[in-house]
Amino acid sequence: MSEITVGESTKALLEALPLEGQDMDAKLRSLIEAELLRRLQQGHRQDRILRAKYGMSFDDFVGQRVVARRGYTWEVEQDAMAWETVIGTIATLERRLAQLREADDHQPAGP
Repeated sequence: MSEITVGESTKALLEALPLEGQDMDAKLRSLIEAELLRRLQQGHRQDRILRAKYGMSFDDFVGQRVVARRGYTWEVEQDAMAWETVIGTIATLERRLAQLREADDHQPAGP
């Protein structure tokens, strides 16, 4: 296992956090999970906005060739690229969150 060195001020801030888990590793994992969840929520919000705008899911958007049907306009092209990125980001974040939670299940219990 590798070790991470943090500055004294960072260590003091981490120690002062009222997070579940008493050791530094548990606190860092909680912070990582919170950030992944925040980004996931942001991605789902962007997906909902685009679903509402086009009245369909991304898969339907692609399958119905909406970009071509709307004449390859700048707005639709931009939305298509942004939406594709959001869908990929959501999948990546969900995978990372599952990995983090799976690793948590294998962590030894704290003191």
